[in-house]
Amino acid sequence: MDMDTEFSQTAGSGALEIMLLMGQIMAMERRFWARETSTDWWDRIALEVWDDSQWLRNFRMRKAIFMELCDLLSPALKRQNTKMRAALTVEKRVVIALWKLATPDSYRSVGNQFGVGKSTVGAAVMQVAKAITELLLPKVVTLGNVQVIVDGFSAMGFPTCGGAIDGTHIPILAPEHQGSQYINRKGYFSMVLQALVDHKGRFTNINMGWPGRVHGARIFRNTNLFKWLQQGIYFPDQKITIADVEMPSYPWGPSLL
Repeated sequence: MDMDTEFSQTAGSGALEIMLLMGQIMAMERRFWARETSTDWWDRIALEVWDDSQWLRNFRMRKAIFMELCDLLSPALKRQNTKMRAALTVEKRVVIALWKLATPDSYRSVGNQFGVGKSTVGAAVMQVAKAITELLLPKVVTLGNVQVIVDGFSAMGFPTCGGAIDGTHIPILAPEHQGSQYINRKGYFSMVLQALVDHKGRFTNINMGWPGRVHGARIFRNTNLFKWLQQGIYFPDQKITIADVEMPSYPWGPSLL
C-alpha cells in the first residue's frame, strides 16, 4: 500500500473534500497570476484607458509623445510575421525597452509584465537603442542656432558661453576584465556620459563610454567636440569683444577643470 492510498483511506471523505477544495483554490490562484502578468494591461488599459498623468507617472512621457517616438523609430523596428509567430508591434517593442531602461526590474520581470520571454526583452532593448542611435540622435542632438544659444547664456550672465558641459556616471555591472578601471571616485562601477547642453538644457553634443575612473577633463580632450573647438569650426564666427579683447564662444562647465 502506497502512502497516498493509505492517507486517503485513514483520513476519510472530509480530508478528500479539503484536498479537492485546495486544488481548486490553487488553480484559481494560478489563473489569477497568469492574468496579472499577461499583456492585457498594456493592450487594453495603458493604450486605451490611461490619461496623460498616468502615462507620465509610469513612462515619463505623454501618450502622444510615445506614439510620435514609435512613428520615428518605425522604419527600423518593423518586423514581418512568420508562420511560427506574430511579430511584436513597434509600440510594444518601444514600451518594453522604455520600461527596462527606466526601472531596475530584471529581464524576467519585464517579460512577465508584458507577456513575453526574457530573451525577447533583451532583443527589444537592443533593437530600440540601435534605432534611436541611428535615426534620432543625428536629428535631436544637434547644435542648432548658435547665436540664439550664445545670446541665451549671455542673458543669464554668462557671456561667450556656447554651452554648458558636464558628465554623469551611469552605473554598470563590473566588467569581467579591467574592472578596476570602471570604479569611479564614489566607489561604484560606471561609464561616463559627458554632454553639452544649450541655454534651455537641450543636448547639443554627447559622448559616452569612458570608464568611470577617467577624469572629465581627459574625456573632454579626447572628444570630437574638443577637436572641433580647437579648429574653430563648432561655434563658427561667434566672437564678442570684452574690454577691447575679442573672445570666441566656448563651453563652460566643471568637466573642463
